[in-house]
Amino acid sequence: MNLSEQILSELVAALKDLYPNIEVENTKNKLSTVLSEYYIQRVELGEVHPDLEDTIQLFISAKKLEGLSSITLDNYLMELSMFADIVKKKAEDIATAYVRMYLSQDGTLKMSTIRKKLSVLKSFFSWLGSEEYIKRDPTTKLKAPKDVYRLPKSLSIEELEMLRESCNTVRQRAFLEVLYTTGCRLSEVHGLDKAVINLQSMSTLVIGKGDKQREVYFSIRAMYHLDKYLKGRNDNCEALMITERKPYRRLSIRGIQREIGIIVQRAGLQDKVSPQVLRHTFATLTLNNGAELVAIQELLGPVHQIRHLGMQRLLMSESESSIKSI
Repeated sequence: MNLSEQILSELVAALKDLYPNIEVENTKNKLSTVLSEYYIQRVELGEVHPDLEDTIQLFISAKKLEGLSSITLDNYLMELSMFADIVKKKAEDIATAYVRMYLSQDGTLKMSTIRKKLSVLKSFFSWLGSEEYIKRDPTTKLKAPKDVYRLPKSLSIEELEMLRESCNTVRQRAFLEVLYTTGCRLSEVHGLDKAVINLQSMSTLVIGKGDKQREVYFSIRAMYHLDKYLKGRNDNCEALMITERKPYRRLSIRGIQREIGIIVQRAGLQDKVSPQVLRHTFATLTLNNGAELVAIQELLGPVHQIRHLGMQRLLMSESESSIKSI
């Protein structure tokens, strides 16, 4: 007996129990005509419902067409696959209670992790609703949990000087100064080329999140070490940060992290420093030096290119006395 015949028999038997006087053969013929227009697949106990798998793939495809990055798409797919493995329901049958159950199953998750999971699920079910795959969004009533706000970690002036003193090469010092003094993200520094460094204005343009372009500035100290590093190179590579050995090529993000890690370990600050911490240090120390918060936010991005002369003077004002410590 194939699957369609089995379903047909089970339906007729169920109807016979409810309505003992029905004509079995006539009912069977009519149901057979209706079922013949559908593709039927059994969902075994413990398996993900094929409807949910299909809608997840449709959602990922739609988001790909919207231009989401491959990293974001991979994160969406991983999260939704984990959700499907736990819930195992048809998309239309997923109620709010199932979403709550999924989010609360692991009591060790941080609030920030739960927020990220819920964000993905909200995006998924909202899309299903807009495309009319489901009639009701089960995540509508769910609110993201609040987390205790913590100020971003940053280094003290003393710790920053410890890092500077732990640089053994011109290359390491240039990398450290560029990351700190521009307040750039690691990915933004990774994409910099020599040609975009404006020596006169001591600035450069970077491409941040959302492909937004903005201008960032170097301190006098940073320009000194960067210029020294560039003059010591004898390669034709366009990248600002390159590998130490031939064939010279743009240093990977992991390579930049490795260089900073060497400096950090030598300074004995392994548990305190990362490129993101240097970015927060830039923001904190610049704010402490009297800069306006709005100006700092513009430099950190993502915003369009700016012309903030007050901030430029501030960054350049690692005073004349500081040149002596270069």
